[in-house]
Amino acid sequence: MLKLSKLTDYAAVIMAQIARDPDHAHTASELAARVKLPHPTVGKTLKMLSKGGLLESRRGSHGGYVLSRSPSDITASDIIAAIEGPIGMTECSHADGDCELLDTCGVAGNWQRVSQAIRTLLDGVTLAHLAQSSPLKLPVQLPIQSVTLPSAGEALREH
Repeated sequence: MLKLSKLTDYAAVIMAQIARDPDHAHTASELAARVKLPHPTVGKTLKMLSKGGLLESRRGSHGGYVLSRSPSDITASDIIAAIEGPIGMTECSHADGDCELLDTCGVAGNWQRVSQAIRTLLDGVTLAHLAQSSPLKLPVQLPIQSVTLPSAGEALREH
């Protein structure tokens, strides 16, 4: 089963909660109470999201966490990458991936296309979308044939 960790799920919930009131600095205690998660879990998640560049921490009496950019400029793939690391189906799907079978497997290019299609879809879902209560409208079919892979040099520059 292809599945995100609970921490990534919690990160999306916490980010959506912050996005619903982006002008307010949110404390870990406040967020834990609102999303009904343990305070230590929320604190850990907030630190990871900050380290990933998605949140900024403000000190002082009106301190807390705020989004580093607009909810429409933060994608689902940004949230996943902040918690899980780079998105890819297999080791060879990453620019810095290390697979000893790469020269002989015969499927690396196709797995890379699948990974790129998933990243493309996740890049199209923003935090603003996730924060809405209405269901997302996603494309019914993502044409994998149209997915182009970056050259090795481009892939390394992206990361």
